[in-house]
Amino acid sequence: MPILVVGAGMAGLTCANYLHRQGRAVLLLDAADTVGGRVRTDLVAGFRLDRGFQILLTAYPEARQLLNYSALDLQLFRSGARIHHDEAGTTNPWMRLLNPFKEPFSVFETLFSPIGTLADKIRIVTLIRHVQGLSTQDLFNQPATSTLAYIRELGFSEPMIDRFFRPFFGGVFLEDDLTTSSNFFQFCFKSFFLGDAAVPALGIGEIPAQLARNLPENSIRLNTAVASVSGRTVTLSSGEVLTGEAVVLAVDAAASARLLGKTPPAAQAFNHTTCTYFSAPSSTRPDSLKADKFLMLNTKRSSAVHNLTVISDVAPAYAPADKLLISVSTQGLTHVDEPALTTQIRTELTNWFGDSVRGWQHLRTDHIPQALPTYGPNAVHQPLSLGDGLFQCGDQTAYPSLNAAMQTGRLVAELIGGL
Repeated sequence: MPILVVGAGMAGLTCANYLHRQGRAVLLLDAADTVGGRVRTDLVAGFRLDRGFQILLTAYPEARQLLNYSALDLQLFRSGARIHHDEAGTTNPWMRLLNPFKEPFSVFETLFSPIGTLADKIRIVTLIRHVQGLSTQDLFNQPATSTLAYIRELGFSEPMIDRFFRPFFGGVFLEDDLTTSSNFFQFCFKSFFLGDAAVPALGIGEIPAQLARNLPENSIRLNTAVASVSGRTVTLSSGEVLTGEAVVLAVDAAASARLLGKTPPAAQAFNHTTCTYFSAPSSTRPDSLKADKFLMLNTKRSSAVHNLTVISDVAPAYAPADKLLISVSTQGLTHVDEPALTTQIRTELTNWFGDSVRGWQHLRTDHIPQALPTYGPNAVHQPLSLGDGLFQCGDQTAYPSLNAAMQTGRLVAELIGGL
C-alpha cells in the first residue's frame, strides 16, 4: 500500500520526495489542476505571472537541502532596497539602502544613507552577529516578543523603523504593525543576510514542478478531490476508496478538520495581500524607474502601493523581449474593488514616475486573503503525528514560510520512516 498524501503543495511534495528517497511508494492527491498550491505561475498573454508576488530566499536550509538551484536557473534580486519617502520639502524622494556585505564598495553610501543613523547601521551589524550564531531551532526556541518591541529594545531609531523595517519586513510579514513574532523576524533577517532573494527563470511555479518531476510516474493524481479521511482510509469525492500504509494531511487546518469530520478550529487569522500586474513597452520606461533589480518600498503605508518591482528586470523570461512586467503589492485589503484599486495605483505611480504610467496595461490582479497565517509571539507549533498512521504537515503547523512547509514535510517523512 502506498502512503497517501492529501495535498500536492510544497509540504506534501516535500514529504513525498523524502518518502520516495526512503524507497516508499507514495500517492499524492490534489483537487487542483497543477501541483504547488499557491506557489504557481500562469502564462498570460506572453507574461509569466506568479500567483502573487513571491520570492525564494536561497539561504532557506530546507530549500538548499532539497532543491536543485542550478536547474531552477535562479535569477537574483540586488541585495538592498530603493525606498520612496515623499514628505514636505523633499527634493528627491528616493533613498537606497545597500548591503555592504554583498557590495563592499557601497559601504560609504550605506553608512551615510538618510534611512537611519550611523548608530542604526552599527546595530544592524550587532543583529547580524546574533542571528548568525543560532540555528533555526535555536531561533524559534528563544522567548518571543513582537518584532516592533524587539527592534525598539535593540535601540533602533524611529526613522530607521519607519523608513526600513516597517516597509521591508511589513512586506515580508504582510502586516505593517510588526506584531509578528520576533523569532520569525530573526529567522527572516538571517535568511536575507546569508543568501539572496531570487526567482526561478521561468517563474516561481518551477519550484513545485521540480519536486513533482523527482517522483515516479503516476504518483500524483490531480483534479482529484478528497471527501473524507478516516484512519488510513481516504474517500474521494468520486466515491473511490483508497487505503494507505499511512495518510498525510498536507492541507490547511480548516480543510483538515473538514476531511476528518471534526468541528473546524476557531477561524485562523491570516494576513492578506493583493498583487497587481502591469505591462509597459520597454521603450517608455521612465528614467526614475531604474533597471537596478531592487525591490522598491513605500514608507507611506496608507497608500495603495506598498512595494513594487520590475520583475522582468530580475528575470527577463517573465515578459516578452520588448516589454516590462511590473508587480505592485498592496497589503491588508479584505475586499478588492479591482478597477478602483488599479486606478489608485496608476495615480500614485504617475506621481512617482510621470505620465507614461497612464499607458501601462493592467494584466491581472491576484487577491490572496489567506496569504500567510498570522504568527504572533504566543504562536504554538502543532503536532505532526495525529496517531493511528495519520500525520499533518504545512506551514500552518509551524511558522509561515516556504521553509516551514518543507521542514514539516521532511519531518513527517522521517516520522513515517521510523515506524
